[in-house]
Amino acid sequence: MVDQSKWDWETREKEVPFDPWKENFNWVEEPYASPDGEQVAAVVNIDEGEFNVCVNGETWESPFEKIWYLRYAPDGRLTALVSDMAEWTVAVDGVPWENKFGYVWNTLFSPDGKHIAVAAQADGQYCMVLDDTPWETTFQNMTYFAMSPDGSKTAAVVQVTDFGEGEVHKFQEGCFTAALDGNAWDTKFVNVWNMAVSPDGTKLAAEVRLNLYEYSIAVNGQVWDKSFPCVWEPVIHPIDGSVVAPVRTAGKWTLAKDGEFLWDARFPQVWHQQFSADGKILAAIVSPKYGRWTVAVDGRPWGVTFGTLVSDLVVSPDGSTIAALTKEGETWKVVVNGAAWKDTFDMAWRPVISPDNRYVGAKVERQGKYTVVVNDRVWQKECDAAWDPVFSPDGEKVLLRTLENGRYLRRVLPVTEITG
Repeated sequence: MVDQSKWDWETREKEVPFDPWKENFNWVEEPYASPDGEQVAAVVNIDEGEFNVCVNGETWESPFEKIWYLRYAPDGRLTALVSDMAEWTVAVDGVPWENKFGYVWNTLFSPDGKHIAVAAQADGQYCMVLDDTPWETTFQNMTYFAMSPDGSKTAAVVQVTDFGEGEVHKFQEGCFTAALDGNAWDTKFVNVWNMAVSPDGTKLAAEVRLNLYEYSIAVNGQVWDKSFPCVWEPVIHPIDGSVVAPVRTAGKWTLAKDGEFLWDARFPQVWHQQFSADGKILAAIVSPKYGRWTVAVDGRPWGVTFGTLVSDLVVSPDGSTIAALTKEGETWKVVVNGAAWKDTFDMAWRPVISPDNRYVGAKVERQGKYTVVVNDRVWQKECDAAWDPVFSPDGEKVLLRTLENGRYLRRVLPVTEITG
């Protein structure tokens, strides 16, 4: 993980003028703030077929024909997908990778930001590229992508057998599998979907379709002993490496571990399961009855339910704080440990939990203006844009990144200045 203790947590406010950019370029695209708040960047158009990236008012040294998907890595490096002479690659802080492709997409970062991966296509063949190194093996089709938590390995769903539009029998025999670092499983499936890679990079799990009616989870190409009418995306236990996935049985959903039922409870729906860092707590979004949603922790649902949806589940490293977003009709709320906050919003973003678990914050929007809410207290600033709050390592301060009246502002405030 990124060492946030090295960030500037003392300077209360820093400012970068942003509106002047609109006078210096033909147009300015959506801005992005760096994780530490020290930079704001945007793709800018200089001329027809000439784009660049502006960072704190200064452009990268070299322009490109096209630029898209501007994103900061967790370690603060600025990346973009760039094109010159009809070839695409990744540029990191303005420096393009040496390898070029017909197209690249779906940038992935390791949690510490040290590793960057993309999907790539060249001459009709597909592969993953990790830190400018493409897989040695390429495939005729590739979908769904994953990176190991340490950033050392990449995975994708790949097609390994040709079939024509009318060759249904070939499709049903299985033409797809998963590949880790370009090494495809020997086992083929009708379909393969979402994957998970173990922390040490030795285990790859994926949801698979065995035939027209049966589904299961495959781990390193080996299918669980049991099949089900349907399964959802697997996750891997952070400590013991066991694989947990939602499965459908007898018309209801539950969680299974390595092919055996883990939870006794059955629900109309279970998905988006998540472990605490030590693997002792397992939470998931569930539907306890048709049309109602909540979170279940170790199989026990919260007492409160919501009508439209529950999303963006977050579990603190020690499992003591669990937060999510809820939607009722057109309004959003934050819910923490089964208690819904009183304030509602037109939109809300994934909650952030402070390292000491005392605070939960989120970016929110009301009537086209953005702000931050912490522990159900709304920061009394209405901004033109905002980014997720970041809590200091000791939990005492919060970093706020906003656009206000043509200025980008980086603020560090005591959390109590918002919560009271």
